[in-house]
Amino acid sequence: MAKTVDRLAAEIHGLPDVEKLQLVDTILADLDRPDPEIDRVWAEEARKRWAAYKAGRVPTVPYETVMAKHRRS
Repeated sequence: MAKTVDRLAAEIHGLPDVEKLQLVDTILADLDRPDPEIDRVWAEEARKRWAAYKAGRVPTVPYETVMAKHRRS
């Protein structure tokens, strides 16, 4: 495996930047496969957070306050 990676790395070094970026996009797309279990867990979490917000159990922060905090950072 290491020999394959080393060979690929050597080939990549010779590519133009545009082709390197295309390769990165291809690799990231390959790694970013949907996982139904993770999607299910996040959907449930989103429902819980929305219900808590609607019920008034979660404090809210005005947009202006959030932006002011990040402008100071």
